[in-house]
Amino acid sequence: MEDAPDFPAPSYRGKPVSVPTLEKLGREQLSAHFYMRDFLYSEIAAVHGLHNIPDDPALAIQSGRRLAQDLLEPLVATFGPIVVRSAYRAPEVNAYGQKHYKSCSSNEANRAAHIWDQRDAQGNMGASASVVIPWFARRFEQGRDWRDLAWWLYDHLVFHDVQFFTKRAAFNLCWRENPERRIGSYAAPRGNLTTPAGPPPISRQDRRAAYADFPPFQGIAFPD
Repeated sequence: MEDAPDFPAPSYRGKPVSVPTLEKLGREQLSAHFYMRDFLYSEIAAVHGLHNIPDDPALAIQSGRRLAQDLLEPLVATFGPIVVRSAYRAPEVNAYGQKHYKSCSSNEANRAAHIWDQRDAQGNMGASASVVIPWFARRFEQGRDWRDLAWWLYDHLVFHDVQFFTKRAAFNLCWRENPERRIGSYAAPRGNLTTPAGPPPISRQDRRAAYADFPPFQGIAFPD
């Protein structure tokens, strides 16, 4: 067998990057079912040769653990497997996505959101992931209202921000210190469902009726 080609060691912002270093980062366990590697893939980075690597791995891991433990694990324990579409974005990757694809908010808006390793202007840490729940996506594609899931999220999880999209009821789910509990949607009916300024527009009884047929909260028992 021929030896592997001797390529130059890759670098990121002037610092050398090694396979063992990235393997160690990827193996960081954030929660029972999620590792850091699950959140690092980016189509934009892969296609355009960008490095989707945090400048501050410790802060990214700390924020990511809260996202995974507080928000994603309850989803898995209720609905089964979920799909992570987009999660951590390095500032370079996020800025490229905004400029060339119009698919990302600004770096300023994404600090303590998709940019896990930077705090927002108020000093809050946070982390965001775009996810699909296959159990609900099937029902959404058959005409189910995204607001049914939105009210379930509101009543069961302490999130900062939720934003629904038009395909497969995918949604951004953000954990952040000092959460504002915002829900909005690009899917019809488009607009804001909740705001930090006031209580939800419908009663808890009506919210519960919207998701009455959902599986029991965290009703899936996993082996120890």
